Amino acid sequence: MWGPFLLILLVFGGLFFTVYCRFIPFRYFKHGLDILFGKYDNDDDPGEINHFQALSAALAGTVGMGNISGVAVAIHMGGPGALFWMWVSAFVGMSTKFFTCTLAILFRGKDDLGELQGGPMYVIQEGLGQKFKPLAVLFSTAGLIGCLPMFQANQLTQFIRDSVFLPLGMFSSNPFMGNVVTGILIAILVAGVIFGGIKRIGLIAGRIVPLMVLIYLLGGLGILIKNYDKLGSVFNLIFSDAFTGNAVVGGVVGEVIRQGIRRAVFSNEAGLGTEVMAHGAAKTKEPVREGLVAMLGPFIDTILVCSITAFAILVSGVWNDPTLNGVSMTAKAFSQELGLVGDIILFFAVFSFSITTMFGQSYYGAKCTGFLFGSRWKSNYNWFYVLSTIIGATVSISIVINLIDGMYAIMAIPTMVSTILLAPKVMKETRRYFSTL
Repeated sequence: MWGPFLLILLVFGGLFFTVYCRFIPFRYFKHGLDILFGKYDNDDDPGEINHFQALSAALAGTVGMGNISGVAVAIHMGGPGALFWMWVSAFVGMSTKFFTCTLAILFRGKDDLGELQGGPMYVIQEGLGQKFKPLAVLFSTAGLIGCLPMFQANQLTQFIRDSVFLPLGMFSSNPFMGNVVTGILIAILVAGVIFGGIKRIGLIAGRIVPLMVLIYLLGGLGILIKNYDKLGSVFNLIFSDAFTGNAVVGGVVGEVIRQGIRRAVFSNEAGLGTEVMAHGAAKTKEPVREGLVAMLGPFIDTILVCSITAFAILVSGVWNDPTLNGVSMTAKAFSQELGLVGDIILFFAVFSFSITTMFGQSYYGAKCTGFLFGSRWKSNYNWFYVLSTIIGATVSISIVINLIDGMYAIMAIPTMVSTILLAPKVMKETRRYFSTL
């Protein structure tokens, strides 16, 4: 799935958006912050949640195990140079999110209950017409599976097993049962939130995500300060490996690029269309405003959080251990460099990031279900979603990554194709908006 076509579509599509909009995400970064913090909020505008809650709900779906575990997977499989390509993907992803999430408001549709909805499937249906509906169906079908919480549940279970069960000697004779118990507890916690809908998800995410991101960043900065003398060599390693692939078996540069972009997209979801559904619920009459808020997502998610994880792994040297992968690699870096404080920070980061991601992605899967089968099926999907956390907790990480990544690849195709076709509509709306400021 993640062959040359998809990488070209995501990267060169993002470059096209960046040049086509004349670098708007970067020129109006401060204006985006003003919108985010409520300067233009109006409770009478259509939608369900404010700009801050929309971004928090989107970040709840993106700032997750991809930032802690996914970065480690990228370095393990693609070497340090994968981080460089994660940065490239994030910068062009800011423009991609500006376009996709402006369209989410510009072409909101109505579900079978007459309620206003946003998302790539509605953008395709309302913006491109019925002849393109197969693309909307393709996106929604892949979204049913791609938005399942199996990766988050798998990595959270692995972390609890390594940091809690093993030290205490629990389930040592039957680790599978420990995974099942953990999966059931996760399922109960997730169910308590997701049945409250996007308003409850946005409210809880708005309280948990900003605080946990700040604590995690401070912990990572502590590791960098402790190893400041190694930063120069790490930067050299990242940039040299990005174009040589020396850290990959066989020295394949293409694998470095593929892993970097793949894991960046898995983390910040730019071009996938999932976050478009969260931003499509924002209270606003101005589509461009939500596009400017949405563009902040890849910056926070990848440029800040993923980079902190990567630098902690690289300066600590744990990436050289071939037996470490995923969350275990990041946990080793924090424990080795910060001791007990690092263990505590990572425990709460892993728990809060993974749980809030499960909250956010449930909303995406339910919206895909509503589009395909009608709103009355959303509740049934939520039960299926909750049960899938137990499945994710008990299967191998390779099965989970292959399944979810495959669905993500399918979701990206209709999202990027429709956004490229509708890009002139975004620019027309953008010129109108900035002429009124």
